[in-house]
Amino acid sequence: MDRTSAFEAERPRLTRIATQVLRDPAEAQDVVQTAWLRLHTHGAAGIENLPGWLTTVTVRLCLDRLRARVPEPVDHREAAPRSGPDAVEDPAEEVVLADTVGVALQVMLDRFTPSERVAFVLHDTFEVDFPTIAQILGRSPAATRKLASRARAKVRQPVAPQRRADAVVVDAFLAAARQGDVTRLLELLAPDALVQGDAAAVEVGTPARIEGREAVARMFDGGAAAALSVLVDDRPGAAWFLRGMPQVAFDFTVQDGLVRRIDLRADPGVLASLRRRTTAS
Repeated sequence: MDRTSAFEAERPRLTRIATQVLRDPAEAQDVVQTAWLRLHTHGAAGIENLPGWLTTVTVRLCLDRLRARVPEPVDHREAAPRSGPDAVEDPAEEVVLADTVGVALQVMLDRFTPSERVAFVLHDTFEVDFPTIAQILGRSPAATRKLASRARAKVRQPVAPQRRADAVVVDAFLAAARQGDVTRLLELLAPDALVQGDAAAVEVGTPARIEGREAVARMFDGGAAAALSVLVDDRPGAAWFLRGMPQVAFDFTVQDGLVRRIDLRADPGVLASLRRRTTAS
């Protein structure tokens, strides 16, 4: 099999890996294409296990993307010198894809460091062994096990009180809105999502009613830049502030890890009762 045919045979698997790690299909496609360019530059000669080599290159490219988003502190006690992709001698021979990672888990992934996310996704979702993940991350197998263990601990944190679990979803939704991440917004919205404005909110210019996941995602695409995290009647929500004064509260209803309803409330009594909150609380 020639180099191009061999790569195309691996492309779907590499794309699934990159999509799970980055949670952005377009960015995943870009990473996989970059992996192809690396292979084209390097040449297939001397690569004993092409699927493993491509896995390593793809995941390291994903790591670079993640670290560019959120810089990760380096623990020099665990870190080891990072070698190039062609130095890998024992790459993964087989990667098994789980059908999907639920939206609730995707929300939790936002709380992982880049290395925790890679260790968790590769081992727990794709069943890659820790020695191989260690080579990809440039860390020891023991350190890599700790990364995955820390990630699992975050996943297993109790969902009670419910307010904290809902806050994780609300904050992920607001972050996606600010970043214009429509794919992420759609993931976080229930199919029958609804936005409803009260009379006071409609008077200041909010929509009276928007129905359906796609329509709500379009409304919030690139929005919420001026929204701050608040408690609305002791529920995690947000509010639009102008010169330090709340103008409209976003009252979220979250069910089963999805945003089902957002009430836009500008009643003076509601605005007066708002309390600032830290994220995910």
